[in-house]
Amino acid sequence: MTKPLLILIAGPYRSGTDGDPEAIARNLERLEAAAAPLHRLGHVPMIGEWVALPVLRGLDSAEAAHSDVMYDVAARLLQHCDAVLRLPGDSTGADNDVAIARERGLPVYFSIDEVPAG
Repeated sequence: MTKPLLILIAGPYRSGTDGDPEAIARNLERLEAAAAPLHRLGHVPMIGEWVALPVLRGLDSAEAAHSDVMYDVAARLLQHCDAVLRLPGDSTGADNDVAIARERGLPVYFSIDEVPAG
């Protein structure tokens, strides 16, 4: 078995929701639905919101207003990730994740079927 890849799952989270908490929750569910298939392939799935949301909860409102924790966390995570799985849907953040991955020479997959087994 080859070394498992740490794969960032990127796709819409806040995009297209107009801030509706239920729509945001549905977007997170779509991101999380890709986690088990990546695990079955022998990899470690990662979603930036899993890390960013607790960070946001720990910031006071002034700190949160002056930073974009979601983008910052994803950029930091990509220093450790081996690949990106880009899910469908408009998302500036996910597009930014793809751009960072490509700058780093990381593979970007657009379907779970493209991801090799680990």
